[in-house]
Amino acid sequence: MTEATRAGTYKLGDLSVARMGYGAMQLAGPHVFGPPKDRAAAIAVLRAAIDSGINHIDTSDFYGPHVTNQIIREALHPYRDDLVIVTKVGARRGEDASWNPALSPEALTAAVHDNLRNLGLDVLDVVNLRLMFDVAGPAEGDIEPLLAPLIELRRKGLIRHLGLSNATPAQVAQARGLADIVCVQNMYNLAHRGDDALVDSLEQAGIAYVPFFPLGGFSPLQSSILNDVAARLSATPMQVAQAWLLQRAPNVLLIPGTSSVDHLRQNVAAAGLALPPEAVMALDGIGAAAR
Repeated sequence: MTEATRAGTYKLGDLSVARMGYGAMQLAGPHVFGPPKDRAAAIAVLRAAIDSGINHIDTSDFYGPHVTNQIIREALHPYRDDLVIVTKVGARRGEDASWNPALSPEALTAAVHDNLRNLGLDVLDVVNLRLMFDVAGPAEGDIEPLLAPLIELRRKGLIRHLGLSNATPAQVAQARGLADIVCVQNMYNLAHRGDDALVDSLEQAGIAYVPFFPLGGFSPLQSSILNDVAARLSATPMQVAQAWLLQRAPNVLLIPGTSSVDHLRQNVAAAGLALPPEAVMALDGIGAAAR
């Protein structure tokens, strides 16, 4: 058993992945735009992730744009047979580094081909449709015309599995009526618990839930309760926050990102951190207080 598999594995469709994965967003430059300050360090982080037992990498061709996928290819291609690369489509970057919707059939199709080319793949393992009805967060809207071109690309053999990102429960239900959905990627962490019911319903359906910003994103989680629990367990607050997510439900997969090998190792170590019941109870209170 590797460090990354201490929390077990879960299925993305017919693909088995360690529940501790890696998010490639931070391999790009500041604000996820442009090249990294140190490309060699970015390559080292990816190779260290694979060496630790991680076999689930989350990326997108709009990170950079193109930068993270090209670094992944340089670092890891030819890919290990068990490596699962999950990407996203549905957005594009402006010249000012803005995040803009790119949800037309033409844009979605072009994005799939961009991911294939920059990753050096013939088939994408999982493509998440990133919903951009509201850039700030999930918002209702009809997703059938958006999912249709991806379903067609899956029929043609360019995509193996489909998922959703930034989706409401109603949109998840609509998508499941149109295609098999293997994962949902939404914002969720100790302090942002709005998807509690969705996590549970997806667990019952055997669908993975992948929280983005598991450590708070650009506003790191800060809580005296979290700090106290971490001190008692001789762990970092971020390790405890990740361990809580892994214990939240067996279908939760983590994709914390970092551009540092040291931080990567700290993240991977969280997969082996068991939280006692009293710690879980205390940590659950953080989400309750935030509501």
